[in-house]
Amino acid sequence: MRTVFSYLLPYKVAAGVAFILMLLELAVELLQPLLLAKIIDDGIMQEDLATVLTWGAVMVGLSLLAFGAGVLNSFYAGHAGQSTGFDLRNAMFRKIQRSSLGNLQPFATSSLMTRLTNDVTQIQNTIFMGLRIMARAPLLVVGGSIMALVVNWRLALFLLITVPLLVFFLLWVLKKGVHIFGKVQQNVDEVNHVVRENLTGLRLIRVFVRERFEIGRFVDKSGTLMKNTRSAFRLMELTMPVLLFLMNASILAVLWFGSISVQEGGAEIGEVVAIVNYATRITSALGVFAMIIMVFSRARASALRIEEVLLGTDDELVGSQGLPAEKTISGDLAFADVSFSYEEKTAPVLEHISFQAKRGETIAVIGETGAGKSSLFQLIPKLYTPTSGVIRMDGVNIQDTNVQTLRKQIGYVPQAVRLFSGTIRENIAWGVPEASDAAVEEAARTAQIHGMIEALPEGYATLVGQQGVNLSGGQKQRISIARALLRNPKVLLLDDSTSALDTKTEGRFLSALETYSCTTLIVTQKLSTALRADSILLLEHGKMVGMGSHEELLATSPLYKKLYESQYGKEA
Repeated sequence: MRTVFSYLLPYKVAAGVAFILMLLELAVELLQPLLLAKIIDDGIMQEDLATVLTWGAVMVGLSLLAFGAGVLNSFYAGHAGQSTGFDLRNAMFRKIQRSSLGNLQPFATSSLMTRLTNDVTQIQNTIFMGLRIMARAPLLVVGGSIMALVVNWRLALFLLITVPLLVFFLLWVLKKGVHIFGKVQQNVDEVNHVVRENLTGLRLIRVFVRERFEIGRFVDKSGTLMKNTRSAFRLMELTMPVLLFLMNASILAVLWFGSISVQEGGAEIGEVVAIVNYATRITSALGVFAMIIMVFSRARASALRIEEVLLGTDDELVGSQGLPAEKTISGDLAFADVSFSYEEKTAPVLEHISFQAKRGETIAVIGETGAGKSSLFQLIPKLYTPTSGVIRMDGVNIQDTNVQTLRKQIGYVPQAVRLFSGTIRENIAWGVPEASDAAVEEAARTAQIHGMIEALPEGYATLVGQQGVNLSGGQKQRISIARALLRNPKVLLLDDSTSALDTKTEGRFLSALETYSCTTLIVTQKLSTALRADSILLLEHGKMVGMGSHEELLATSPLYKKLYESQYGKEA
């Protein structure tokens, strides 16, 4: 929790002011029973109206002072809590953006969303409640006990026996609560995961008539969340009856022995009233402890989850300053005995890959599904780090290369096209926001999408629907290709990004692509596309089983011959 709450330090002045104002409220609250005792003993019992009015006016004035302090305390506590939440949320988002994908692998997308929203909200609410109420309750218990001793130590002994017992009980509840609320937050993750899967796959669910099954999944996860939340609240609710029983027993003891002491002359009526008043305030403060335990338990569970992201992920932009930011690469790419696994102690998805792609060459990467083609592509822009071996760009190990320098000169079109909210132009210029309209249109022409865009009523200003719902698969692919080409990359990675294009459109695109002086690697399932490449790289089960021209592979590779015959027939 120390890391999370360190984000409160920039707002320590606001937090300090809020704490001082809370102490002022507390002081007034602790003084009021003393003043009440004075009014009873010196005013009412002595039938002195002037004393009653004087000290009554003092009590009213102090109450107004406490009211003003409370209003200001809420303002400063809110400022400290909301500002800390803002900084914490930004720090987490920045960490996620800058962390390597390998380090983000253990976190589901839904879990990261919960940590960025629900968990951060728990922290900022805890800070507010801590400065407004939570810190006040234990101080009121301690201060009330001390003031009761000052008034009459004999009667106050009943409180001193009861309060420590309750404190130990509350600490036990706190320990149990942290564990249970940790499970609750995990259940929130699971519910969000199901919701996210269903919202993104809504069309598929309806086509396959799986609504009932998915509803059942959601009800199951939601039911587990309800069950654990109910258990947590049941534990929290247990505290209140125990608190009230013990504290009311103490008050009865004070009243009983207080009345005896008054009759014997060992105490004044006002002292008994004051101690009962303090006992009542301590009871209300201990009652707040149930809420404090619940809030703190959830905050601690949330803080641990947030720290998993802040401390458990690296920053891939730090320490990779091998090349200056203005360094230009030529595009000579080489893999030397590269192997890769997504997680430790799992089977490698790539094993001992070695090949070279010279500047300006086009390499087609083919292989059956699961051969490791996409994984190979993700190693080049340093999205993941090889388990062993070396990848070199212009003879330099890319691990010694500034990651931003490298990526700014790579055009990458992923297999799963991703479009963002905004216009078509904004999506094409997403990687180069300062690009001119002429450059955007040129990239669109090369990607064979310019004519379609121009035919739209609003042209390049047409808004892209959610997930590109108003565009076809081929249109989305071509917009994604135009986005990569606009960067004028030195290395272009096309991960099966022409699969939705018809043969003629794909042919025109590949012909237009020849005008770009970049090294191109293209994953494809179409041998017609592979035949246009300078060389073909053949993968099988994560291993490179061949590389060469079409004629060479056809003569030497049974797998390539099988793929060729499956598309062109044995007669070919």
